[in-house]
Amino acid sequence: MNQKKTTKHTAARKRPASVYKLVIKKSARKELDSLTDELFLKIDRAILSLKNDPFPHPQSEKLKGEDSRRLRVGDYRIVYTVDIADKILTIYKIRHRRDAYR
Repeated sequence: MNQKKTTKHTAARKRPASVYKLVIKKSARKELDSLTDELFLKIDRAILSLKNDPFPHPQSEKLKGEDSRRLRVGDYRIVYTVDIADKILTIYKIRHRRDAYR
């Protein structure tokens, strides 16, 4: 009777991931297209990971005074919103950190 003990961490891994629908605005697509190949791949990986976990901690933070969130990817910021009820994640901006909040 060697039964494995289920803990909070193992139970979390067993739950199926709820995948969010990804919407990328036209302006964000243009910003993605202007990136170098290496940077594009890095940001693309980060965007795809948001579909499974739209609130990664500590890289993602809520922006003050807005419903938007931001995700840090090196010197770049991805600004997005999450509609939890409809499971939609919308990317608005992908910019260098010096320009992201202007």
